[in-house]
Amino acid sequence: MKRLLFTVVLPLSVISFALITKWWYALPADAPGTIYYGFPFPFVANGWHTSMSLQIFVAEFALDFLLYFFICFFMVYCIQNYLLEIKPSKIRTIVLWLLATIIIVGALFIASSPDHLIYLRRTDTIEIKQSALKFLWQQVPRLSNEAR
Repeated sequence: MKRLLFTVVLPLSVISFALITKWWYALPADAPGTIYYGFPFPFVANGWHTSMSLQIFVAEFALDFLLYFFICFFMVYCIQNYLLEIKPSKIRTIVLWLLATIIIVGALFIASSPDHLIYLRRTDTIEIKQSALKFLWQQVPRLSNEAR
């Protein structure tokens, strides 16, 4: 199982973390309506000081990634112990790690912008108006005036 952690679970966690998320339209206290992203905790939002910036919340990001990791671990563990034995081939492992590396490098490139604000935790209180699951290839729908 230890070998499966590094060959299957970790890259699957990174890939699923990038592909499946949730958007939240929320009204923070003393700020304009903002769209947050992250599941189950919102860990990134549009910045308020400039249009091309982000606010990144590290604690929420870490908790979200740990949840994705444990879900992937649980699925692989159940499949390995109750359904069939997982024997990842070298090609599959390389493909998984290649996809995970591309996602990590892309996220680091985006996060390295000097305009982004990185906080340990989100301290503002928010009132959630609308939310939905989102896949990487989907766009957030235009919000109606009732949601704003």
